[in-house]
Amino acid sequence: MTVSAPSTLRPAEPWRQRLIRSLLYGRNVDRAAKARARVGFAILAFVAVYAVIGGRLVMIAVGDNHAARRTASQDRIATARPDIVDRNGEVLATDVKSPSLFGEPRRIIDKDEAIELLTATLPDLDTREVRERLSSKKGFVWLKREITPQQQQTIHRLGIPGIGFLRENKRVYPTGAEVAHLIGLVNIDNQGIAGMEKWLDNNGLADLHRAGFATDRLQRPVELSVDLRVEHALRDELLKAKEKYKAKAASGLVSNVRTGEIVAMVSLPDFDPNNPKEAHDPDRINRLTTGVYEMGSTFKALTLAMALDSGKANLNSLYDARGALRYGKFAINDTHPLGRSITLSEVFTFSSNVGAARIALSQGVEAHKAFLRKMGQLDRLRTELPESTSPIVPKRWGELNTITIAFGHGLSVAPLQAVMGINAVINGGYLIPPTFLKRSEEEARALSKKVVRSETSDKMRYLMRLNAEIGTAKKADVKGYYIGGKTGTSEKVVNGRYSKKQVLNSFTAIMPADNPQYQILIMLDEPKPLPETHGFITSGWNAVPTGGKVIARIGPLLGVEPRFDLPPSDRLILAASRGSQ
Repeated sequence: MTVSAPSTLRPAEPWRQRLIRSLLYGRNVDRAAKARARVGFAILAFVAVYAVIGGRLVMIAVGDNHAARRTASQDRIATARPDIVDRNGEVLATDVKSPSLFGEPRRIIDKDEAIELLTATLPDLDTREVRERLSSKKGFVWLKREITPQQQQTIHRLGIPGIGFLRENKRVYPTGAEVAHLIGLVNIDNQGIAGMEKWLDNNGLADLHRAGFATDRLQRPVELSVDLRVEHALRDELLKAKEKYKAKAASGLVSNVRTGEIVAMVSLPDFDPNNPKEAHDPDRINRLTTGVYEMGSTFKALTLAMALDSGKANLNSLYDARGALRYGKFAINDTHPLGRSITLSEVFTFSSNVGAARIALSQGVEAHKAFLRKMGQLDRLRTELPESTSPIVPKRWGELNTITIAFGHGLSVAPLQAVMGINAVINGGYLIPPTFLKRSEEEARALSKKVVRSETSDKMRYLMRLNAEIGTAKKADVKGYYIGGKTGTSEKVVNGRYSKKQVLNSFTAIMPADNPQYQILIMLDEPKPLPETHGFITSGWNAVPTGGKVIARIGPLLGVEPRFDLPPSDRLILAASRGSQ
């Protein structure tokens, strides 16, 4: 009989364990594969946990730095500015990227060492100020704006924790002082504080900054009316004249009489906007818009235009100039008295103070005041330039005021203001607001206001040309350009009295006189007598020849074609005026 071995029986698995195993592994699952999957899952879990911890540590370490960089980045975008170009596209102002040095006080380990290293590299740093900034609890402080690339590289090699660099926009002016008073300048934050730079901020750029839209890519260049070539020629001749005649200051304007555009504007002494400290010198103001002056005999153009436009006088009207004009204790005299009655034309040609005063008196005080107000001479002139000054007008305007204002004393205006008025007198009678931005003739005509008759304008052009043929403007009569002009010499008030030795000279010229396109104003402040001027300091001996040199240089640049062998003014301008009437 065969006896079989007893079979091995497993104990029955409790139902709870069977349930758990079924839920964990399912049925018919390879336990080894499942174990490998569990180990891989555990590894991934540990990696994820350490990644979160590591990321959090990095965020804590650089959180303040990131916030500082983000803030600084916003500042950088906010201060981006558009290029400013002349009428031909030449760049007058632009932005370049410049590194600036900042610190993060909370990240600096050894402040004394950091201060010592930084001040050794940048000697102009104020040690006390740097220590105060790095000792603050702020996350970000500026240490020095606009450092050089070489300085940045040197500081970078020092490896100071908590010290970094940001690239900011820095305004640069490639032309230096050429157009300083027109362009103006910006502050350390690239915000306009003078000239056209300030105008940009006042006309929407500052709002774009605040909105974060003033980026380089969104801004088009601002086109000005100025011509850099003409600006250079005008400035060069004024520098020479200022030195030659030892004048205290010199200034000049070139204006398009048909559009009101300012093609060139120079006021000496000027400054380099790349060196803002120079702009704080009170002698470097813009005398053409900020200064107000008694314009002297150039104002006689407005006096005679008033008389002609009223219809009460013509070119042949006679005025008593046999002697001084007395008013109370005052006596008005002519520099070169003729000792006889003179015509209105002769009043202009010989620049008679007595004749101009009698012309104004014949019109009446109220008519005189109303005409000058209509010509924009009694109110503050507003242009794109923020710098402007109101004229100094007599509080009580009586007959004596009319007498002196008739020949350019007793009323002080900005030279640009006077240029605007004379433009209207010779351009057909249209008062056009001056502008430093490009403008077409159609746009100018839409802004203009008719202030004198066309016939009056014709006669004034004749008088100005006649003055260049036989009067005080002969030294500026450049052949081929058929210029017209009027001189002015105004005595300056010194210690409450007019001084004959300290004068402000002016000369205004138009070209060509028969169909004017441009007006040129030249001003010399306190020129000195020279042997070649025979000891004279009046306008005809210094401002006029300077104007002639300017015209000879800028005529070709402005595209004014020379014309020779033209008839005299009475046969060209006056005859044409009579024919058109």
